[in-house]
Amino acid sequence: MNRTSEFFRSFKNVFSALVIPVALIVSFFIFYLIMGDPANFQGNNPENSPLPGNFLGIIYKGGIIVPILMCLLLTVITFSIERWLTLNKAAGKGSVLKFIQNIKLMLTRNHISEALLLCDKQRGSVANVVKSAMNKYEEMEKEAGMTKEQKILAIQKEVEEATALELPSMEQNLIILATISSIATLMGLLGTVIGMIRAFAALAHAGAPDSVALATGISEALINTAFGIATAALAVIFYNFYTTKIDKLLHSIDEAGFSIVQTFGQRH
Repeated sequence: MNRTSEFFRSFKNVFSALVIPVALIVSFFIFYLIMGDPANFQGNNPENSPLPGNFLGIIYKGGIIVPILMCLLLTVITFSIERWLTLNKAAGKGSVLKFIQNIKLMLTRNHISEALLLCDKQRGSVANVVKSAMNKYEEMEKEAGMTKEQKILAIQKEVEEATALELPSMEQNLIILATISSIATLMGLLGTVIGMIRAFAALAHAGAPDSVALATGISEALINTAFGIATAALAVIFYNFYTTKIDKLLHSIDEAGFSIVQTFGQRH
Protein backbone atom coordinates (compact mmCIF):
# COMPACT_ATOMS: atom_id res chain seq x y z
CA MET A 1 0.00 0.00 0.00
CA ASN A 2 2.85 2.38 0.90
CA ARG A 3 4.60 1.55 -2.39
CA THR A 4 1.40 2.32 -4.29
CA SER A 5 0.99 5.65 -2.50
CA GLU A 6 4.63 6.50 -3.15
CA PHE A 7 4.22 5.65 -6.83
CA PHE A 8 1.19 7.89 -7.23
CA ARG A 9 2.94 10.68 -5.33
CA SER A 10 5.92 10.45 -7.68
CA PHE A 11 3.62 10.33 -10.69
CA LYS A 12 1.84 13.49 -9.53
CA ASN A 13 5.16 15.29 -9.10
CA VAL A 14 6.28 14.31 -12.62
CA PHE A 15 2.87 15.26 -14.01
CA SER A 16 3.00 18.68 -12.36
CA ALA A 17 6.49 19.32 -13.72
CA LEU A 18 5.51 18.39 -17.29
CA VAL A 19 2.18 20.24 -17.58
CA ILE A 20 3.56 23.73 -18.30
CA PRO A 21 6.25 22.68 -20.85
CA VAL A 22 3.78 20.45 -22.70
CA ALA A 23 1.12 23.19 -22.61
CA LEU A 24 3.65 25.67 -24.06
CA ILE A 25 4.56 23.32 -26.91
CA VAL A 26 0.89 22.66 -27.69
CA SER A 27 0.14 26.40 -27.57
CA PHE A 28 2.87 27.27 -30.08
CA PHE A 29 1.71 24.42 -32.31
CA ILE A 30 -1.86 25.75 -32.29
CA PHE A 31 -0.69 29.34 -32.73
CA TYR A 32 1.57 28.82 -35.75
CA LEU A 33 -0.01 25.84 -37.51
CA ILE A 34 -3.73 26.37 -36.86
CA MET A 35 -4.24 30.05 -36.12
CA GLY A 36 -1.41 31.03 -38.46
CA ASP A 37 -2.76 28.92 -41.32
CA PRO A 38 -2.55 31.05 -44.51
CA ALA A 39 -6.17 30.14 -45.26
CA ASN A 40 -7.20 32.41 -42.37
CA PHE A 41 -5.80 35.53 -44.04
CA GLN A 42 -6.39 37.65 -47.09
CA GLY A 43 -4.28 36.56 -50.05
CA ASN A 44 -3.31 33.39 -48.16
CA ASN A 45 -0.59 35.39 -46.41
CA PRO A 46 -0.36 35.60 -42.58
CA GLU A 47 1.27 39.04 -43.01
CA ASN A 48 -2.01 40.38 -44.34
CA SER A 49 -5.19 41.13 -42.41
CA PRO A 50 -7.34 38.18 -41.32
CA LEU A 51 -10.40 37.32 -43.36
CA PRO A 52 -13.57 39.08 -42.14
CA GLY A 53 -15.04 37.18 -39.20
CA ASN A 54 -12.14 34.70 -39.07
CA PHE A 55 -11.66 34.33 -35.31
CA LEU A 56 -8.46 32.26 -35.54
CA GLY A 57 -6.78 34.82 -37.77
CA ILE A 58 -7.84 37.68 -35.49
CA ILE A 59 -6.30 35.99 -32.44
CA TYR A 60 -3.12 35.20 -34.40
CA LYS A 61 -2.66 38.91 -35.02
CA GLY A 62 -2.37 39.40 -31.26
CA GLY A 63 1.31 38.56 -31.54
CA ILE A 64 3.86 36.36 -29.79
CA ILE A 65 2.29 36.83 -26.33
CA VAL A 66 -0.83 34.94 -27.47
CA PRO A 67 0.73 31.43 -27.27
CA ILE A 68 2.07 32.26 -23.80
CA LEU A 69 -1.43 33.23 -22.70
CA MET A 70 -2.77 30.07 -24.31
CA CYS A 71 -0.21 28.10 -22.31
CA LEU A 72 -1.46 29.72 -19.09
CA LEU A 73 -5.06 28.94 -20.04
CA LEU A 74 -4.29 25.28 -20.79
CA THR A 75 -2.39 25.05 -17.50
CA VAL A 76 -5.37 26.43 -15.58
CA ILE A 77 -7.73 23.96 -17.25
CA THR A 78 -5.40 20.99 -16.71
CA PHE A 79 -4.72 21.66 -13.04
CA SER A 80 -8.37 22.45 -12.39
CA ILE A 81 -9.35 19.02 -13.69
CA GLU A 82 -6.51 17.40 -11.73
CA ARG A 83 -7.59 19.15 -8.50
CA TRP A 84 -11.20 18.10 -9.06
CA LEU A 85 -10.22 14.45 -9.32
CA THR A 86 -7.79 14.64 -6.38
CA LEU A 87 -10.16 16.41 -3.99
CA ASN A 88 -13.02 14.09 -4.87
CA LYS A 89 -10.72 11.20 -4.03
CA ALA A 90 -9.71 12.94 -0.78
CA ALA A 91 -13.38 13.25 0.20
CA GLY A 92 -13.82 9.50 -0.17
CA LYS A 93 -16.42 7.28 -1.76
CA GLY A 94 -19.50 8.55 0.02
CA SER A 95 -20.81 11.74 1.56
CA VAL A 96 -18.27 13.24 3.99
CA LEU A 97 -21.07 14.70 6.14
CA LYS A 98 -22.79 11.33 6.46
CA PHE A 99 -19.45 9.64 7.16
CA ILE A 100 -18.71 12.04 10.05
CA GLN A 101 -22.22 11.53 11.44
CA ASN A 102 -21.76 7.74 11.33
CA ILE A 103 -18.37 8.03 13.06
CA LYS A 104 -19.96 10.08 15.85
CA LEU A 105 -22.69 7.47 16.21
CA MET A 106 -20.12 4.66 16.42
CA LEU A 107 -18.20 6.60 19.07
CA THR A 108 -21.26 7.15 21.25
CA ARG A 109 -21.88 3.40 21.13
CA ASN A 110 -18.17 2.64 21.69
CA HIS A 111 -18.04 0.58 18.48
CA ILE A 112 -14.42 1.35 17.61
CA SER A 113 -13.90 -1.68 15.35
CA GLU A 114 -17.00 -0.78 13.33
CA ALA A 115 -15.73 2.79 13.01
CA LEU A 116 -12.42 1.50 11.64
CA LEU A 117 -14.26 -0.65 9.09
CA LEU A 118 -16.28 2.42 8.10
CA CYS A 119 -13.01 4.30 7.50
CA ASP A 120 -11.73 1.48 5.27
CA LYS A 121 -14.96 1.62 3.30
CA GLN A 122 -14.99 5.41 2.96
CA ARG A 123 -11.31 5.88 2.06
CA GLY A 124 -9.84 9.26 1.17
CA SER A 125 -7.92 11.82 3.22
CA VAL A 126 -10.70 12.44 5.74
CA ALA A 127 -11.08 8.73 6.44
CA ASN A 128 -7.30 8.32 6.70
CA VAL A 129 -7.07 10.97 9.42
CA VAL A 130 -10.06 9.56 11.30
CA LYS A 131 -8.61 6.04 11.10
CA SER A 132 -5.26 7.22 12.47
CA ALA A 133 -7.07 8.93 15.35
CA MET A 134 -9.19 5.84 16.04
CA ASN A 135 -6.10 3.61 16.08
CA LYS A 136 -4.52 6.01 18.57
CA TYR A 137 -7.76 5.92 20.56
CA GLU A 138 -7.50 2.13 20.88
CA GLU A 139 -3.81 2.38 21.74
CA MET A 140 -4.46 4.90 24.51
CA GLU A 141 -7.22 2.70 25.98
CA LYS A 142 -4.63 -0.03 26.52
CA GLU A 143 -1.92 2.36 27.74
CA ALA A 144 -1.50 2.17 31.54
CA GLY A 145 1.55 4.38 32.04
CA MET A 146 -0.01 7.72 31.00
CA THR A 147 -2.45 10.09 32.64
CA LYS A 148 -5.81 10.91 31.09
CA GLU A 149 -4.57 14.36 29.99
CA GLN A 150 -1.50 12.84 28.35
CA LYS A 151 -3.63 10.35 26.47
CA ILE A 152 -5.95 13.10 25.22
CA LEU A 153 -2.96 15.16 24.08
CA ALA A 154 -1.57 12.08 22.29
CA ILE A 155 -4.83 11.63 20.36
CA GLN A 156 -4.95 15.33 19.49
CA LYS A 157 -1.35 15.18 18.29
CA GLU A 158 -2.15 12.16 16.14
CA VAL A 159 -5.02 14.04 14.47
CA GLU A 160 -2.76 17.04 13.79
CA GLU A 161 0.07 14.90 12.39
CA ALA A 162 -2.27 12.86 10.18
CA THR A 163 -3.86 16.05 8.88
CA ALA A 164 -0.43 17.54 8.16
CA LEU A 165 0.41 14.46 6.08
CA GLU A 166 -2.79 14.68 4.01
CA LEU A 167 -2.86 18.46 3.53
CA PRO A 168 0.03 18.78 1.01
CA SER A 169 -1.67 16.41 -1.44
CA MET A 170 -4.89 18.42 -1.21
CA GLU A 171 -3.17 21.79 -1.71
CA GLN A 172 -0.73 20.64 -4.41
CA ASN A 173 -0.71 22.81 -7.57
CA LEU A 174 -3.06 25.42 -6.09
CA ILE A 175 -0.10 27.81 -5.88
CA ILE A 176 0.16 27.56 -9.68
CA LEU A 177 -3.47 28.62 -10.09
CA ALA A 178 -2.90 31.49 -7.65
CA THR A 179 0.21 32.61 -9.56
CA ILE A 180 -1.53 32.48 -12.94
CA SER A 181 -4.44 34.51 -11.55
CA SER A 182 -1.92 37.26 -10.82
CA ILE A 183 0.29 37.18 -13.90
CA ALA A 184 -2.20 36.40 -16.69
CA THR A 185 -3.62 39.92 -16.75
CA LEU A 186 -0.12 41.40 -16.65
CA MET A 187 0.96 39.22 -19.56
CA GLY A 188 -2.12 40.32 -21.48
CA LEU A 189 -1.29 43.98 -20.84
CA LEU A 190 2.30 43.36 -21.91
CA GLY A 191 1.08 41.90 -25.19
CA THR A 192 -1.24 44.87 -25.68
CA VAL A 193 1.54 47.39 -25.06
CA ILE A 194 3.85 45.56 -27.46
CA GLY A 195 1.10 45.47 -30.09
CA MET A 196 0.35 49.17 -29.73
CA ILE A 197 4.04 50.07 -29.97
CA ARG A 198 4.20 48.03 -33.16
CA ALA A 199 1.06 49.71 -34.55
CA PHE A 200 2.27 53.25 -33.85
CA ALA A 201 5.73 52.43 -35.19
CA ALA A 202 4.17 51.20 -38.45
CA LEU A 203 2.16 54.41 -38.71
CA ALA A 204 5.29 56.49 -38.12
CA HIS A 205 7.08 54.75 -40.96
CA ALA A 206 4.08 55.16 -43.24
CA GLY A 207 4.47 58.92 -43.09
CA ALA A 208 0.74 59.74 -43.16
CA PRO A 209 -1.93 59.15 -40.50
CA ASP A 210 -4.15 56.20 -41.26
CA SER A 211 -7.05 55.87 -38.81
CA VAL A 212 -8.13 52.50 -40.20
CA ALA A 213 -4.67 50.99 -39.82
CA LEU A 214 -4.36 52.47 -36.32
CA ALA A 215 -7.75 51.11 -35.25
CA THR A 216 -6.86 47.68 -36.66
CA GLY A 217 -3.53 47.62 -34.85
CA ILE A 218 -5.07 48.63 -31.51
CA SER A 219 -7.90 46.09 -31.82
CA GLU A 220 -5.35 43.34 -32.52
CA ALA A 221 -3.27 44.45 -29.54
CA LEU A 222 -6.30 44.39 -27.22
CA ILE A 223 -6.77 40.69 -27.97
CA ASN A 224 -3.99 40.04 -25.47
CA THR A 225 -5.76 41.98 -22.72
CA ALA A 226 -9.02 40.12 -23.31
CA PHE A 227 -7.22 36.77 -23.33
CA GLY A 228 -5.27 37.62 -20.18
CA ILE A 229 -8.31 38.82 -18.23
CA ALA A 230 -10.32 35.73 -19.20
CA THR A 231 -7.49 33.41 -18.12
CA ALA A 232 -6.99 35.26 -14.83
CA ALA A 233 -10.73 35.16 -14.11
CA LEU A 234 -10.85 31.39 -14.62
CA ALA A 235 -7.79 30.89 -12.41
CA VAL A 236 -9.33 32.98 -9.60
CA ILE A 237 -12.65 31.13 -9.82
CA PHE A 238 -11.06 27.68 -9.71
CA TYR A 239 -8.60 28.66 -6.97
CA ASN A 240 -11.35 29.99 -4.71
CA PHE A 241 -13.55 27.00 -5.47
CA TYR A 242 -10.89 24.47 -4.51
CA THR A 243 -9.65 26.33 -1.42
CA THR A 244 -13.26 26.40 -0.20
CA LYS A 245 -13.57 22.68 -0.87
CA ILE A 246 -10.35 22.01 1.08
CA ASP A 247 -11.60 24.15 3.98
CA LYS A 248 -14.76 22.05 4.14
CA LEU A 249 -12.72 18.83 4.23
CA LEU A 250 -10.50 20.23 6.98
CA HIS A 251 -13.58 21.29 8.94
CA SER A 252 -14.89 17.72 8.69
CA ILE A 253 -11.55 16.40 9.93
CA ASP A 254 -11.55 18.85 12.85
CA GLU A 255 -15.12 17.89 13.72
CA ALA A 256 -14.29 14.19 13.73
CA GLY A 257 -11.09 14.75 15.72
CA PHE A 258 -12.94 16.80 18.33
CA SER A 259 -15.60 14.08 18.67
CA ILE A 260 -12.95 11.39 19.15
CA VAL A 261 -11.10 13.39 21.81
CA GLN A 262 -14.34 14.37 23.55
CA THR A 263 -15.59 10.77 23.61
CA PHE A 264 -12.29 9.53 25.05
CA GLY A 265 -12.44 12.21 27.75
CA GLN A 266 -15.97 11.23 28.73
CA ARG A 267 -15.31 7.50 28.85
CA HIS A 268 -11.99 7.51 30.73
